Amino acid sequence: MDKKAWLGVTAAALVVGVCVVQIFAQSDTKFSFSVRKVEEQAVLYTLRRGSYDTVGPAIGKLFALAGQKGIAPQGNMSISYLNNPMRVSSEHWLSEIRIPVGKEALKLAGTLGEFTDVKVMAATEAVVGVKPEGMADPGPIYAGMARWVFEHGYVGAEGPSETYLTNAMTGDYSKMKVEIVMPVTKVGKKAEKAAAEGSATKR
Repeated sequence: MDKKAWLGVTAAALVVGVCVVQIFAQSDTKFSFSVRKVEEQAVLYTLRRGSYDTVGPAIGKLFALAGQKGIAPQGNMSISYLNNPMRVSSEHWLSEIRIPVGKEALKLAGTLGEFTDVKVMAATEAVVGVKPEGMADPGPIYAGMARWVFEHGYVGAEGPSETYLTNAMTGDYSKMKVEIVMPVTKVGKKAEKAAAEGSATKR
């Protein structure tokens, strides 16, 4: 199953709470997941609408804008998926490209043009998994993450994001090492145990 389909299934399963049976049947258990606190972070971001396959130019424009405004990136770029691609056509897929920056960039908030700005992302708890280099289809990871979240007593708090750790400039997703991050909320004792285990695990 392709990335679009699994983002849709994951959104449905984690946020709405449906499609769990399908996920259990197709998830791959060889991937590992952990709970991690994602610290507060200022980001330069732009909202976009359209197929994920055409995101490249928007990423280039955002980095170019950062250079023009003297905003220094302070971490790896990420993309957050804001709606369910199984429920709308590709021209209406919403995503947000984010570049971590220093809080001094907040002085430019409201001055960077349409759909682009600087904001602070609040600290959150998240379940994290990694797509290794050489893997073209992250579907099994999203499926496994959905199962892990369900089994450990969490519920998705918002849509997933992907942080590009290596080879992002190649434009070839299969060559990239990608961290998949799903913000979650605790809903039971299983979640408390998983969080304790996650905090004790070194990345």
